[in-house]
Amino acid sequence: MAIIGTLRNKMTKVVVGFVAVAIIAFVLNDLFGSGPTALFGGTDTTVGEISGDEISLEEFQGAIQDRENNYILNFGRRPSEREMISIRQQAWDMLISNHAIKPEYEKVGVVVPEDEIWDMVQGKNVDENIKSSFLDSAGRFDRSQLITYLQYVDGLAITDESRIRWDIFRRNLGPGRERLKYENLLIKTNYVTAAEAEQDYHRQNDVAEIQYLYIPYYVISDTLINLTDSDFQAYYNKNKQKYKVDETRNLKYVTFPVSASADDSLAIREELTRMISDFTSTKEDSVFATINTDASEAFARYNISDLPVFFSDNPDNMEAGKVIGPYLEEGAYRLSKLVAKETDTTYYARASHILIRWESDTDESKKEAKSKARKILSEIKAGADFGAQAREHGTDGTASNGGDLGWFANNGSMVKPFEDAVFKATKTGVLNDVVETEFGYHLIDITRVKDNSTYVVATIDRNILPSDDTQNEAYRKADNFANSVSGIDEFTDLASAEGLSVFDANDLSGIDRRIGSLSDARQVITWLFRDGSKNKVSTVFDLETDYVVAVVTGITEKGFKSLSSVKEEITPMVKNDLKGTMIIEKLTNKEGSLEELKGLFGNDATVGTSSDLKMNVNSIPTVGFDPVAVGKAFSLADNTRSKPFKGENGVLIIDTKTKQLHRRLEIIRCLRINYFRPLTTEVV
Repeated sequence: MAIIGTLRNKMTKVVVGFVAVAIIAFVLNDLFGSGPTALFGGTDTTVGEISGDEISLEEFQGAIQDRENNYILNFGRRPSEREMISIRQQAWDMLISNHAIKPEYEKVGVVVPEDEIWDMVQGKNVDENIKSSFLDSAGRFDRSQLITYLQYVDGLAITDESRIRWDIFRRNLGPGRERLKYENLLIKTNYVTAAEAEQDYHRQNDVAEIQYLYIPYYVISDTLINLTDSDFQAYYNKNKQKYKVDETRNLKYVTFPVSASADDSLAIREELTRMISDFTSTKEDSVFATINTDASEAFARYNISDLPVFFSDNPDNMEAGKVIGPYLEEGAYRLSKLVAKETDTTYYARASHILIRWESDTDESKKEAKSKARKILSEIKAGADFGAQAREHGTDGTASNGGDLGWFANNGSMVKPFEDAVFKATKTGVLNDVVETEFGYHLIDITRVKDNSTYVVATIDRNILPSDDTQNEAYRKADNFANSVSGIDEFTDLASAEGLSVFDANDLSGIDRRIGSLSDARQVITWLFRDGSKNKVSTVFDLETDYVVAVVTGITEKGFKSLSSVKEEITPMVKNDLKGTMIIEKLTNKEGSLEELKGLFGNDATVGTSSDLKMNVNSIPTVGFDPVAVGKAFSLADNTRSKPFKGENGVLIIDTKTKQLHRRLEIIRCLRINYFRPLTTEVV
């Protein structure tokens, strides 16, 4: 944002003095010390660790530079700061590959020798990417084109852009083939044992017929549950593995948006207004617009159908050399100049229609539809509104829009009778008679007659962005806030007093990039994990559209979440656990049919049946997802009833009537057919 302006505003004699001392120390250190950082202490330039290897800042920056250079070659420009985020991630991924994955290739002997690279470039097994780049007129790979290109590239200097592109591509062939070989080796390790296959076969094919009593937990009112610390502790101890986490951290933050003020908007408008005279008089329209615009395109050709709004209102009166604007569109002020008005072979027209279809393909039905269409036409000629009639009588998708078809060309996009009628019209208005096409009878209102004009337009866009003064004022507010608070309580109190919204961001990991609505907040995450401690307030973070100040509210070390941090989360489960115990106690030592036991709980309890329950469905009708209950059903012998047990959503009793378990002979036959087919993937 306005870092230079900010430094200028904050510069004092103390800062100047410090900078002077720092410069002197730097020079003296280079002369007498062991390096530029020796005098200040600390020479650690490690940015991270991959597979036990420390990654230096120099290595990381080198990887970034490689990816950045590749981007420039591909797109012909430097990447934006937003695109650099992706490039840095690609660089880190490449380092992961070099330090963590390539050693695994070496362990299993995966190599790609130079002979194999040659084969991929021009041998018998040419890489598919190369093949697709050298095709003849029939779309077939043309080896002679490839050889000619290779000879051409070999003759170029190593600094030539084309040579650099080819060298980068060729250098990446080896790593790509190594990865493919390694992945194929992994595929070859896939093996399904007979026991696994048999188990899977049973899950898919065995069937149980059951009857069950389902008593949902909500039959017990929450008011009857009195939770104690020991209840929470017991549940937490039993389910502790569910709350195993890597290190996470929590914070609160406030934002100081940096948005253009009314004065900023006015200044941009006035700047463009002052530019009108030069823009009008210049003969180098495209050059002038390109130099002065914020947009990627400053020069374009339009037809009457896609002309910008400010021109399309009255295109007939447009004169070459005329400048329109400044006008506001899509968050920017614009000046547009008509450079030239020409003609094309393609015509465009605009019309609305009302389609009346016939019920059947008979003369009588067509006559009836035509009569209806002409009756509506008579009403329109008598003064009825065309759009209203289209909404009432139209039979296609345009009816709700008053029959408007928008602009269309004379290129066959409409059926021929309809297109001929529209493009033969010499004036606007409703045609005198209906037009028959294969779809029905059309009433047509010509809203713009055919036009083959084209317009060459130069446009200067100026995005409405905050000025340095606006940015500096936002920074001043953020800086004052950060320097006025210490700890969570002061942070939230001052935010409330100043009318600032406080946002929570919990369970953040060290690799996160987004924080709530802040899409690129990597610097905040870095501070949080590198320098953050509970109650610590940050300095001001300069994000793309906001200044941000944060405070650390909690740190969860790698291991298990504490009971206090999950207490609110597990409260419903603890309640259900106690309710389940109460329900089971009520059922203990009770005998009778499931219907009779249901009577103990009223209409909230359910007796259901399933005649084709399978193990792989993980749910039971009316009960919902409950894999434990499904497993319980298959664990029982035929004509056996389970004891009451706690399920996902309530207590169940299951009567397993019968189970149809497939015989081992059938399973073995299936295994031979489906599970033990040889793999066809080959290692390259």
